[in-house]
Amino acid sequence: MADPKETPEEPLVGAVVQGTNSTRFLVFNSKTAELVGSHQVELTQEYPKEGWVEEDPKEILQSVYECIAKTCQKLTEANIDISKIKAIGVSNQRETTVVWDKFTGEPLYNAVVWLDLRTQSTVESLNKKIPGNSNFVKSKTGLPLSTYFSAVKLRWMLDNLNPIQKAVEEDRALFGTIDSWLIWCMTGGVNGGIHCTDVTNASRTMLFNIHSLEWDKELCKFFDIPMSILPNVHSSSEIYGQMTSGALEGVPISGCLGDQSAALVGQMCFQEGQAKNTYGTGCFLLCNTGQKCVFSEHGLLTTVAYKLGKNRPTFYALEGSVAIAGAVIRWLRDNFELITSSGEVEDLAREVGTAYGCYFVPAFSGLYAPYWEPSARGIICGLTQFTNKCHIAFAALEAVCFQTREIVDAMNRDCGIPLSHLRVDGRMTNNKILMQLQADILHIPVVKSVMPETTALGAAMAAGAAEGIDVWSIEPEDLSSMLMERYEPQIQATESEIRFSTWKRAVMKSMGWVTAKDPESNANPVFACLPLGFFIVSSMTLLIGARCISYAEE
Repeated sequence: MADPKETPEEPLVGAVVQGTNSTRFLVFNSKTAELVGSHQVELTQEYPKEGWVEEDPKEILQSVYECIAKTCQKLTEANIDISKIKAIGVSNQRETTVVWDKFTGEPLYNAVVWLDLRTQSTVESLNKKIPGNSNFVKSKTGLPLSTYFSAVKLRWMLDNLNPIQKAVEEDRALFGTIDSWLIWCMTGGVNGGIHCTDVTNASRTMLFNIHSLEWDKELCKFFDIPMSILPNVHSSSEIYGQMTSGALEGVPISGCLGDQSAALVGQMCFQEGQAKNTYGTGCFLLCNTGQKCVFSEHGLLTTVAYKLGKNRPTFYALEGSVAIAGAVIRWLRDNFELITSSGEVEDLAREVGTAYGCYFVPAFSGLYAPYWEPSARGIICGLTQFTNKCHIAFAALEAVCFQTREIVDAMNRDCGIPLSHLRVDGRMTNNKILMQLQADILHIPVVKSVMPETTALGAAMAAGAAEGIDVWSIEPEDLSSMLMERYEPQIQATESEIRFSTWKRAVMKSMGWVTAKDPESNANPVFACLPLGFFIVSSMTLLIGARCISYAEE
C-alpha cells in the first residue's frame, strides 16, 4: 500500500469486488498498479432450507456504498485527493441471480447464490426436454445443464414465486447477475439506471450465445425466459454510466468483469495458453484459449474470458470450477468450531505436516468440474483413533489441492500441452502450507504474485483502459511486471500420485448420496436419524452427508 506521506500524482482507478462472502473497494495508481487504499465488509448468507443459499441484494448494495465511503475517508485522511479517481470497475460473484422491480427498485426475492442446489429438479425436467442426443445448450453456451448457472435459477423463480411471475406479466421485472443489479443502482436506479452486463457475466447465464455474443432466442425459448427482462450486453471495458451519489458522484463506471475473468486480466494472462487459479469460496482455473472457443472433452467449461473494448476482439477460456475451497475452512470454523479464525488452519496443519491417511471431500454442493455430479455430498474418510483436529485441518487443505489437480489434469488433456507452472491468486494463497501442498500435488511450480488483489486489479485495468477514460494502458509493452513468490515441489512424483489416487477413491465414495427420489435435496429420512447425517462405521471411516446448509448454525 502507498506511503500516506507520498500523495500520488498519477490518476487513480477504483474497483468494486463483490464476492460471495464479502465486498471490497480498492483504489489503484493507474501508472504503477500500486494499491493505495481499500475497505472490506463481510456479508451474511441465508439458508432457508437445506441446499438453499441466498443473500440480500440490498445488503450487497449497501456494502458497496459503505466500502466506497470508508475507502474515500481513509484516502482523505492520508492526504490523497479522491478527485484523482477517474473511473470505477466492477467485479462480481458470477451466476448469482437477482430479479427486481424497475419502478420501485426493490428486489422481488433474495439473490439466489451460485452455490444453491434447489434447482436440481428443474435441471432434470429441462434435460428431458432436450431432443435425442442434441446438446444444443452446451454448443451455444459452452456450459453443461447444471444448478450452477443463472438460467435454471431464474426458471425456478418464475415457476415458484408469485411476485416475480406477476412483475414479469406487468412488465415491471428486471433480471441480472450481481453486476447488473449494482450498476443499475449505482447509475440512478429508478431514475434512469443503466440495465446492462458484460460478455463475461452474460456467458455464465446459459442464455447467451458465446459465438454471436448476444442473447439467444432459442435458448430463451427453451428455458421459457422473456427476453424483455434481460440486460443489454456490453464489452468488459467501456463507459456504462456514472455514479449518481456518494463521495464519487459523477465518476464513470467503465469496467465490468466476472470475478474469475477479472483475475485472469489482473494476472495479465493475455497470451493463449496462459492460465491462473483463484482460491476463494470456490476454486477456479482459467486458461486463455485466444480468440477461439475450445470445447472440452474432460468436463471443463468453455467461457468468454474478456472483451476489453467495443471494437476489441473477444478472448475465450477453458475453465475448471470447484464449488468448495475457502468455504471448507469457513465450515470448519462456523459449524465444527474446530478453529476460531481461518488463519488457524495453517497452524494446525503445520503441527502434524500430514493428514495421516485422512481424506476430506467437501462436496457440500455436489461436485463441479470435472464430474458435474449433483448427487455427491461431503465425506471424511480414513479416520483412526490417532486422528485429531490437526489431521482434519491438513486434509481440508489437501482437498483444495486435490480438486485443483483434477481440473489441471483435465486442462492438460484438453489443451494437449501440460502447464509448466500454475499462477495463483486469492486470499487463500496467503496460506504457505496450502501453496506448498499445491506444488507437491501438482508436481509443478506454483507462482504467486506478491500483490494478491489480482481480481480487483483486473477490474481496475478494464475501467482505466476504457475509451474516454484512457488512464491505464493494457498494451504488452506498458504493463508493469509483478514480483512473484515461487513454490517448488518438495516430494517425489510417486508419492504425489499415490496420495492423489487415494483421494480419487474417496471421491467415488462421496457420490450417490442424493437420489432421483430426492430431487429438491430435502432431507433423506436415513440422514435425519443422526445430526448432520453422520455415519461412523467399524473401519473408523466417517461419512458426512454434508450439504450447503452446513455453513450455517442449526
